[in-house]
Amino acid sequence: MVGPERIVEIRHQPMKRHELRDLIAGGESSTVEFKRKFTSAEKFAREIIAFANTAGGYLIIGVDDDGAIVGVQSEKEIVELVEVARHYITPDLDLETEIVEIEFLDVVVVHIPNSARKPHRLISDDPTERPHERKAFIRQGENSVTASKEMTKILAGQNPDAPPITLSIGDRERRLFTYLERYGKATVNDFARLVNISKRRASQILVKLVRAGVLHIHTDNGGDFYTLV
Repeated sequence: MVGPERIVEIRHQPMKRHELRDLIAGGESSTVEFKRKFTSAEKFAREIIAFANTAGGYLIIGVDDDGAIVGVQSEKEIVELVEVARHYITPDLDLETEIVEIEFLDVVVVHIPNSARKPHRLISDDPTERPHERKAFIRQGENSVTASKEMTKILAGQNPDAPPITLSIGDRERRLFTYLERYGKATVNDFARLVNISKRRASQILVKLVRAGVLHIHTDNGGDFYTLV
C-alpha cells in the first residue's frame, strides 16, 4: 500500500487559448515542459515531482519540443494522469488538469503547484525499495534531475512544520567562508577536506547553512556546489 488514494482535480473548463499560446511561445523553461505524448507513468511522474519540489509549473502534453502543436487523445491522457498521481508520487499531490482545444486539437495542460509538502518522491516499481531510498527530483533549467541527499534535506526544511535549526558559527564555518570568498564555490568534498571532517558531517553543516540563508545550493550536471549568499 502507498497510502490514501491520491486526489487529482480534473477541470473541463479550460484556460484561455491565448494564455496557452503564450506559454507555448515562451518555450520550455524551469516552469514549462512540453511532451508530444504520454510515454511511461514513471517518467511522467518524475516531471511532476520535479516541478512540485522546485517552483511549480506547467506540463503541456500534445506539444513538440519545438512548440509545434500535435494534440493528444484527451480521455486516455487524463486516465493515465490519474494513475500517475495515485501510484507513483508520495506524499499526495493535487494536480489541476485541463483540456484546451487549440488549432482544432486537444492539448492537456497540467498545472503543478509549488508544493508545501516537499520533498515529493517517486514510488518506483521495485517492490524491495524502502521509503527512504525513493528518489526526489528538481527542475534545473529545462531539465528534471535527481535531487542529492543534501538538496532533499533542504527541501524538507522548507515545509512549514519543519523543526527549527540551531546554528553556531565556529572555526570550520569561518574557514569555509574564507574559502568561498577566494574560490567562489565549494562542494561537500571540498569542505570535508578543508576542515578535515567526514563527508557526512560536512553535508550536515552545509545543509544547515543553506537553511539559515547563509549559503546557496546549486545543481550542475548532476552535482551540487555551494556559494555565499
